[in-house]
Amino acid sequence: MKKKEFIKKIVLGLACIGGLASCAIENDIPYPIVEAAITGMTVEGQRSNPDNNIADATIDNSKRTVTLYVNDSVDVRELKITQLRISNNAELLADSAACVDYGHFPDAGFSSLDSIPVSSNTRINFSKPVTFTLRTYQDYVWTVTVNQVIDRAVDVDGMTRYVLDEENARVIIYVNPSVVTDLSNVQINTLNLGGEYGETRPENGGNVTDVHDFSKGSQEFYARLNWEPKGQYTKWTVYVYQDTDGGASSNVFPMVSRAIINGSVTSGKTPVVEYKEQNASEWQTASDVTTSGATFTAQLTGLQGSTTYSYRVSVDGVAGNENTFTTVQAVALENGSFENWSQEGSRWNPWAESANPFWGTGNKGSSIVPSIGNLTSPTTESISGQAVVMESKDAILKLGAGNIFTGDFDLDGIDGLLHFGRSFSSFPTSLRVYYKYTSEAMQTVGSTTQLPANLEAMIGRPDSCHIYIALSDKAEPYEIRTKATNRQLFDKNDANIIAYGEFISGNTNTSYTQIDIPLTYRDYRTPRYIIIVCSASKYGDYYLGGIGSTLWLDEMELVYE
Repeated sequence: MKKKEFIKKIVLGLACIGGLASCAIENDIPYPIVEAAITGMTVEGQRSNPDNNIADATIDNSKRTVTLYVNDSVDVRELKITQLRISNNAELLADSAACVDYGHFPDAGFSSLDSIPVSSNTRINFSKPVTFTLRTYQDYVWTVTVNQVIDRAVDVDGMTRYVLDEENARVIIYVNPSVVTDLSNVQINTLNLGGEYGETRPENGGNVTDVHDFSKGSQEFYARLNWEPKGQYTKWTVYVYQDTDGGASSNVFPMVSRAIINGSVTSGKTPVVEYKEQNASEWQTASDVTTSGATFTAQLTGLQGSTTYSYRVSVDGVAGNENTFTTVQAVALENGSFENWSQEGSRWNPWAESANPFWGTGNKGSSIVPSIGNLTSPTTESISGQAVVMESKDAILKLGAGNIFTGDFDLDGIDGLLHFGRSFSSFPTSLRVYYKYTSEAMQTVGSTTQLPANLEAMIGRPDSCHIYIALSDKAEPYEIRTKATNRQLFDKNDANIIAYGEFISGNTNTSYTQIDIPLTYRDYRTPRYIIIVCSASKYGDYYLGGIGSTLWLDEMELVYE
């Protein structure tokens, strides 16, 4: 059978499968499915998420949601949108109930305020989530949530800790009794109850730093956020007590080879943090200790997994209570040596017969066409035993990028529907692997009309391999779609990414070379999933790559140092 006839039968077969739901022939010509998405959004006063220090909007295509954070300089009830990018030239309909009364909200996406008429008004009441309808041939409803972060700061000489009760407008400050012996002589350094951009004043006017007497337990202050009217203040009550717990308190976040200790300490003091294996006699002193006001962070390194340690915090030579923690178990990477394979017809699978899959590939789409075959296969061209080889090929309708990843692959027509991530709750410090690579000039197969302009300009340049690792605490794996009309790719800056590392190379490397890809931790939370993605063509998600670009990998392992 000729290749064109074979492909025609496959396409017709897929069409027949899609038509099984209806037996009658209709004269109606259905509207095409053209999905629309919000691809970018910025607002005035935009700031980073306090949990991960990422300032960009968090966009979830599967849930059709956008989440942003703003500082306390703006009024979220009249928040100006400065950019709202939308795919596929969709019509834009903002919720009229949330629009500020004057002016007209744009009916299309815009990259800047300079690109819309001066009579337009992009101010929206974001005091609660707001819906935007994107209209093509269908309507797609998106929800935008804006969270305002009011950066209230407190610092007092001798402070060990403080409790800020925003709901009841109260602050309780604890001071070290050996530093602050007289509560009638308290020195306030910072009291930003009106936020970073707002105003705070004493009950009788003047400066907050001039208030010293807390011998009766409390003083009253008045605070106003930056956008609140002049003269409109909220009354706050500030209490100062001597801290009977003494110099420092702390909590610990254990990992495998490290532990992070966070705590409070008398403002201006630097604690000494010591640790040892529980049954050891000698204490070690942590060298990585940082302080900020009345808080400190210490990082303990060189630890062993699944081991119990003792630690203590000393201030001015006085040791605090001895506490313990147990480090997390180091978990090995499943089938990281790529020795286990099985076959399902002509398709190669990177797992043993009857085993639960850990790795996934795009072979489900390519192997059904004999002239294309597997994009990812076992090979004896290895460091030891078997390795994995990935080759990017001309898949007739599109370019097929050789790949392997932790997760599952399925087909969405002739496009990919993937789920990235396997269950995991440990804390590696890097990913180690042997690799070699052959780079070919990048090209596409089929139309480039859906290729972004910045990538279209890369046609003809050398291809690059891409290996990345991420730890996520998202509730489920990441859904990845490669279809141009509803493309949803992995975002390394997603708020749920705890740690990330990557390796990119466009150089041909003919012999196996060991590389270590360090994991940079953005936050200390326990992961739920590990994501490892390896591709012979970095832009394979866009069907752009070098035909013949080939990546070999062997002896991949997680490192805990």
